[in-house]
Amino acid sequence: MRITLIGSGNVATHLGAAFKNAGHKIVQVYSPTMQNAALLAYHLGAEPIDDLANIDPDTGLFVIAVKDDAISGIAKQLSVYQKLIVHTSGATSISALEIFTTQSGVFYPLQTFSKTRELDFRQVPLCIEGASEEITNTLLTLAQTVSNNVYKVSSDQRKTLHLAAVFACNFPNYLYHISQQLLEQHDLQFDIIRPLIDETAQKVQQYLPADVQTGPAVRNDEKTMEAHLQLLNDNAEFQVIYKLLSQGIIKMEKWRQQHR
Repeated sequence: MRITLIGSGNVATHLGAAFKNAGHKIVQVYSPTMQNAALLAYHLGAEPIDDLANIDPDTGLFVIAVKDDAISGIAKQLSVYQKLIVHTSGATSISALEIFTTQSGVFYPLQTFSKTRELDFRQVPLCIEGASEEITNTLLTLAQTVSNNVYKVSSDQRKTLHLAAVFACNFPNYLYHISQQLLEQHDLQFDIIRPLIDETAQKVQQYLPADVQTGPAVRNDEKTMEAHLQLLNDNAEFQVIYKLLSQGIIKMEKWRQQHR
């Protein structure tokens, strides 16, 4: 398929590489910053553009991979070409495109991306939605050329999925940052805690999270939790986070005990 990428960020970079590796032709890469468009286009063998007025209409699919608040404005401009348009957002409904064109869909990769970190895109879950059954099938077929994990997911389901991903990915990463700060305050390296992070992540590949919860909160070890809070006396924000998460774990464990 001939594909045009609208965007040059993390998602566009990995998605573009996956399309190219699967044998698809990347026609153009658009970014409002020519340098960014040119860099990605060079790697994908595409033409870089920094003005949507220079779009090549000889494409089969526009993939909008930009910030959520820019999706509608770009879709409006692209709709005049009467080609299939998809966005890659987890939090944006398909209706953001449907108000401009019936040729619309969603191609959402459920993964955290960084330009400088390679990953096996065939393992990335792709969540597909189309404005019609025909479009859905077209996108499913396309998705299967780049990923082994393809799902039909509605806009409502995708919003919940995106929320769950924030809890599973973004929030834990922030907690890693807190751990890093606490360690550095006492001349300890973050590397010392990496094996613990890895083992925790490995466990939930085999078990449900509640079944492998550990730590003082799940034991309701008040003495240890109070000692931890004292260590955080100089940071009220971290104390609030600690208390909130600990109470959540305590409630979760009580519920599990009652429903066994």
